[in-house]
Amino acid sequence: MGIRFDAVRQSFDGRDVLSDLSLTLAERRIGVIGANGSGKSSFARLINGLSLPTDGRVTVDGLDTRRDAKEVRARVGFIFQNPDNQIVFPIVHEDVAFGLTGKGRARAEVAAAVEAVLARYGIDHLRDRQTHRLSGGEKQLLALAGVLATEPAYLVMDEPTTLLDLRNTRRIRALIDTLDQTVVLVTHDLSLLEDFERVLVFDEGRLVADDVPAAALPFYVRTCG
Repeated sequence: MGIRFDAVRQSFDGRDVLSDLSLTLAERRIGVIGANGSGKSSFARLINGLSLPTDGRVTVDGLDTRRDAKEVRARVGFIFQNPDNQIVFPIVHEDVAFGLTGKGRARAEVAAAVEAVLARYGIDHLRDRQTHRLSGGEKQLLALAGVLATEPAYLVMDEPTTLLDLRNTRRIRALIDTLDQTVVLVTHDLSLLEDFERVLVFDEGRLVADDVPAAALPFYVRTCG
């Protein structure tokens, strides 16, 4: 069923940051772009209920982000721009295990799942490292691994490469290419979106373009960039 916005408006301190937004997201790779303050991050946070609409309704596979918050967050993983905002534990393998605990799994099952996730995303060599000593790229990979360990159906990424150098940006892009999940990627790096299926362009709280990358990216450069 996908992600659906129905007549959504969101305001803070009496100012609309998103208005008149109705759309359905069903593609597997969706990019979101816009200038700072355009509403793109607010849009991303509405998808998994980190924020709630002032008016209107957001649903994920028919689940309402307001009414079914727990179920929505289980289906939608969220990656922040700064991985320090979501790394919780001091040791890498403990942090990955955090998302798997509390779900009725036996300790041995959790431990095996952690090892599998670390290996899958190429950070098994960091297993016993202290998280605060990781590089920016390593932290972002850990944040991704921690979220993906919970096997969400959707992954929303809010500018995950902004703090990374070119090498680590390429690592994140390569990882995105391998994912089975539907990915909604908010970014300033237009090159990341060239092979995506759909790109949304926001400007001053409104969706001003919604098209394939070959059309949406030039529109953004001409009118909003």
